[in-house]
Amino acid sequence: KCMELKSGELIKHVATDCFSLLHRGCTDIVCCIFFIVAIVGYVAVGILAWTHGDPRKVIYPTDSMGQYCGEQTSNAQKKPLLFYFNMMKCASPMVLLEFQCPTPQVCVEKCPNRTMTLVTAIGDKQDWEYYRSFCREDPGVKVRSVPQILQEKLCPAYLISSKPFLQRCFPSLGKKGEVITVGDQETFNDGEKIRDAKDLVAGMKNATVVMEGRQVAMKIFEDYTKSWYWILICLLIAVVLSLIFIVLLRYLAGIMVWVMIVMVIAVVAYGIVHCSVKYVSLKDTPGANITLQQLGFQPDFSVYLHIRQTWLAFIIILAILELIIIILLIFLRNRIRIAVELMKEASRAVGYVMSSLFYPIFTFFLLTIVIAYWGVTAVFLSTSSEPVYKVFNETVCSHARETCIPENFTLSNMKTDCPQSECLFAFYGGETPYHKYLIFLQFYNVFLFFWCANFVTALGQMTLAGAFASYYWAPNKTKDMPAFPLCASLGRSLRYHTGSLAFGSLILAIVQIIRVLLEYIDHKLKGAQNKFAKFLLCCLKCCFWCLEKFIKFLNRNAYIMVAIYGKNFCRSACDAFFLLMRNVIRVVVLDKVTDFILFLGKLLIVGLVGIFAFFFFSGHTDAFKGAAPSLHYYWVPILTVLVGSYFIAHGFFSVYAMCVDTLFLCFLEDLERNDGSPERPYLMSEKLLNVLKKKNQPAAFYSL
Repeated sequence: KCMELKSGELIKHVATDCFSLLHRGCTDIVCCIFFIVAIVGYVAVGILAWTHGDPRKVIYPTDSMGQYCGEQTSNAQKKPLLFYFNMMKCASPMVLLEFQCPTPQVCVEKCPNRTMTLVTAIGDKQDWEYYRSFCREDPGVKVRSVPQILQEKLCPAYLISSKPFLQRCFPSLGKKGEVITVGDQETFNDGEKIRDAKDLVAGMKNATVVMEGRQVAMKIFEDYTKSWYWILICLLIAVVLSLIFIVLLRYLAGIMVWVMIVMVIAVVAYGIVHCSVKYVSLKDTPGANITLQQLGFQPDFSVYLHIRQTWLAFIIILAILELIIIILLIFLRNRIRIAVELMKEASRAVGYVMSSLFYPIFTFFLLTIVIAYWGVTAVFLSTSSEPVYKVFNETVCSHARETCIPENFTLSNMKTDCPQSECLFAFYGGETPYHKYLIFLQFYNVFLFFWCANFVTALGQMTLAGAFASYYWAPNKTKDMPAFPLCASLGRSLRYHTGSLAFGSLILAIVQIIRVLLEYIDHKLKGAQNKFAKFLLCCLKCCFWCLEKFIKFLNRNAYIMVAIYGKNFCRSACDAFFLLMRNVIRVVVLDKVTDFILFLGKLLIVGLVGIFAFFFFSGHTDAFKGAAPSLHYYWVPILTVLVGSYFIAHGFFSVYAMCVDTLFLCFLEDLERNDGSPERPYLMSEKLLNVLKKKNQPAAFYSL
């Protein structure tokens, strides 16, 4: 049949045989159905969570009666702040266990700005009107005496000048010299005795770190408001540099690769020279000739830099590293040449499919949706419990931490047995079947999050692979490629291979959820003394980490094979695995050389943008002093620019790396399926043929 074709038609026939577009069918249908059912179940879990959940429990503080302070529909709508009767009780260890201070709490409109006691307030009508706004209910001073009010804990024994923080009233502590004050006073009356202001510190200890963190956060936020446009300019520079780097790879890949390699050799050589100079300069320095063994371990590592033996060790290590690099270059120079040609070909492919550079934005958008859905569902599931009230007591009580009902607690046996106890809101829970299986719904939420996130990533990989494969197998790049190769590949992936994507991402999600469970078990066993259990857990974590890396590598190549041939996931994974194993040396050398070059490109872009950001924001350069904003922490925008530049470069280079991997597999398939004969001509570029010292035999006997 091939003999009847003209030369151009013959090449098209070979290309069509390798890159199947017309004879595709749906793959892994069972897994596709299973994935759709799981997504429907995920939506059902979300609806169930949104029906029962109440995020107000996270947003608003809750008083002792379970009311939301400041929430629009609650009775405490105009009382947005939470006031603690006795802040010193918050120093109890139970606060860390049950996240609730063992003291009555009420919603108030404003925090107290005066310091007084209940006894003194009752004696003055104006003070009492102010004081009673911090009581749980009207104490009825004409009916109850002060001891009765305090015994029933209707009002606080004292008020302390406070300030709101995180919708809670905390004593406004200050300092006079080295003495801690509250409301400008060194002491306060708690209704029983005079106390020092420092006694309140223990109760506020847990909030101190948060308060300091809030101040730092406010300064950082202020820095962002002053420098955000300069940060965007720096990130835009990173985008431009990434595009320039990819364009330069198209024309100057060989020069750039060898320049980078020479620079690495030069940097290591400079390190050897620098260490040698330091080694010689310390020759006559007193104490520099002692050995590291004589010096022993020193917590100040800079001490070692004053020892000659340290620099000698650096010289030996760098010399060995230099020798290894040179030997590898000698033996792997041909492999590096192939890597260079693959990168040039990848740059040309990206030039034909320029829209692929911006596909990571679409992937990021989908991942944002997945993460947002998981986060919102998790919050609603976490807040879908009912309020549970428990008995809190300062002294030993047989009913401590038992569930109680606040409405009739004063008449219950619990109150009789423990007169000093209080029925306070503790946490949210429930006894219904929904609440009993809440933990399983959370687990399902996490598992589907991993599955969907991996599916989105897999979709991006297969879409890019299909677009770049269509470039490789197209005999005439300008005429035989689809008009919109990226959109066409995305359509094929969703129409025919959703099941394969779901299958691969399911396997990866299972491994990831096992790793999460192992991390949870490891966290629980941190205080355990069983060394064998720790060793076994460490081995399992290591094994599953390696397994996850292997599955990611295999899935990536399996998706490429699915995009090329349209076969199911298992068949494609097997084909990809054995194809790579048959060319294992090429895989190791070419893939890692390419990854290394792209990594150097990332460092180059991040380094250039980071250096510019440092000199601009730090104000160390006179040229930028007038334009640079005045900041609290100049490292905030610099760090933001560094991280942002890395992710921008990573986004562009991830597309480029996917292109290289796709072309590499196509290249290997081309070598195995074709032999350069007129019937099976190679479809790779002429430059790759020259590097491999291969060529297509002329089809002189075909009539044109």
